[in-house]
Amino acid sequence: MRGLVIKKQANLFRVELETGEVLDCLARKVLKSEGIFVGDYVFLDEDKTIAKIDKRKNILIRPPVANIDKMFIVIAPVPKPDFYTVDKMLLFCKLNNIEPILCINKVDIDTKICIQIEEIYKDVIDILSFSTLDESVFVMEDKIEGICVLAGQSAVGKSSIINGLKKENISKVDTFSKKTQRGKQTTRTVELYKFERGYLADTAGFSKLDESLLDLREEEIKSYYDEFLRPSAECKYKTCLHLNSKDCGVCKALSQKRISKVRYENYKKLYESIKQLKKF
Repeated sequence: MRGLVIKKQANLFRVELETGEVLDCLARKVLKSEGIFVGDYVFLDEDKTIAKIDKRKNILIRPPVANIDKMFIVIAPVPKPDFYTVDKMLLFCKLNNIEPILCINKVDIDTKICIQIEEIYKDVIDILSFSTLDESVFVMEDKIEGICVLAGQSAVGKSSIINGLKKENISKVDTFSKKTQRGKQTTRTVELYKFERGYLADTAGFSKLDESLLDLREEEIKSYYDEFLRPSAECKYKTCLHLNSKDCGVCKALSQKRISKVRYENYKKLYESIKQLKKF
């Protein structure tokens, strides 16, 4: 029997079979040591014990989720948007064959900031804008296909999105500290919530993304900034890294406001971070 792991709690795994039946299963000891992730496709033996894990197409280590098809990167006017984290998540998606979608939540709070976010990313990624306080949140439902995850800063409303879509309080909501301008993480486990055409997970612990998870060399990063492609044709050197060179087409486009300064500064920051990592 083949099924999908939709929840993990201690040594117990909730598996949805291809027939639609849901079982709580144990796993063979050898598989426990290897690690079974939510999102894994598994095979059960006759006593309904997990005997084998099917091949994965990608994984998130922290939190542990496998076979991700889409990532909804959630951002909001409050807490203060962390665009560097958004760009790291975008890069992670491209490296792992995951479709990214930017979700601007809490549009009712500050329209001006929401417009600024759209200006930065309008040519980079598909964008959904909504509020969990009204029906606009359901714009997300049509996009949930396959195994999808919510990612973003704490307190941007990831759990509220699931609650809004399901019309019930099934996921604990992050609290927000006005003093620190940071959210307090409340989601502790990873669970796939079922929708008509797929599953959605609130990924506890995926409010930040360590650069060490980005498996590439610093000189390769530029290839993942799509907006650099056209202006880079004007670079004097094919090996140009687009780092403040007078002969750089990307730097020229930046000065002419044809590409986002926020995105460019994040590119430079990512370049230096990964360069330092590769030294060790």
